[in-house]
Amino acid sequence: MKTIFSGIQPSGTLTIGNYIGAMQQFVKLQNDHHCYFCIVDEHAITVSQDRLKLRHNIRSLAALYLASGIDPEKSTLFIQSEVSAHTQLGWMLQSISYMGELERMTQFKDKSAGKEAVSSSLLTYPPLMAADILLYNTDIVPVGEDQKQHLELTRNLAQRFNNKFNDIFTIPEVQISEVGARIMSLQEPTKKMSKSDENEKAFISMLDEPKKIEKKIKSAVTDSEGVVKFDKENKPGVSNLLTIYASCTGESIEAIEVKFEGKGYGEFKQGVANAVIDVLAPIQEKYNALIESEALDEILDNGADRAAKTANKTLAKAKKAMGLGRVKRKK
Repeated sequence: MKTIFSGIQPSGTLTIGNYIGAMQQFVKLQNDHHCYFCIVDEHAITVSQDRLKLRHNIRSLAALYLASGIDPEKSTLFIQSEVSAHTQLGWMLQSISYMGELERMTQFKDKSAGKEAVSSSLLTYPPLMAADILLYNTDIVPVGEDQKQHLELTRNLAQRFNNKFNDIFTIPEVQISEVGARIMSLQEPTKKMSKSDENEKAFISMLDEPKKIEKKIKSAVTDSEGVVKFDKENKPGVSNLLTIYASCTGESIEAIEVKFEGKGYGEFKQGVANAVIDVLAPIQEKYNALIESEALDEILDNGADRAAKTANKTLAKAKKAMGLGRVKRKK
């Protein structure tokens, strides 16, 4: 069995894009792998956060993981800030990171562009992300296209540490899902769907009510052709809706095209809305039962304990390799 690590920031409610591109895959992966699913709350504070909202988002994200099908008996679900090894190894890896490679990170350039004051953590958080992954001897990291650059840095830091000190870290492989890995904005279908989009019509939250989902999909940007056909370049809006439909139902895109042949976009969009509502209804029901429960706290406590056992072993090896701390004398 391989070890898989994935972290998601608690910066807002997950979208249908997060569910299709990540959660659906995680549920399958946990059956055949050792999986660590981490709520990376320390990454969230690279930008200003309201403390009460952040705490709510952390708990909400944990409940969504479980409601989506993550099984705490098969997987380890935990909160990053509750396992102190993450920040300790993050600092150690920062010491072998170079300013140039951190400044080249696309996300840093995008988020700092045009701003007078930028948190230094926005520049230095990639080594913390590397620590998250390397603490668990991770073999595979499932990510979206936008995180490939950070994963390459993680691999470079692991190799640099191993070459300089000792062969401590497993070099992780990047895994990008083929189907539904990149769900696009409903309003700008050439841009990835994002939970932080200022336009609420652009994304479907996993906690949106059915009527809201229907309304958002009916207002989704398509084209004037009226033909339900997958053509990413010329029909990005329709292609995006086809991907959502296929990912929610398990039907092939070809079969969906045949189903809506000769029918207008109105009927097609209603079909997409129904598919999304059918997928999210049982998840929302489980979420509502979990969000304020003691069971959720118990799962997160157990997850932090399990994660810490593995993380602390790796951290101790890395500290010893770097020469940190003392070698305790035998009595």
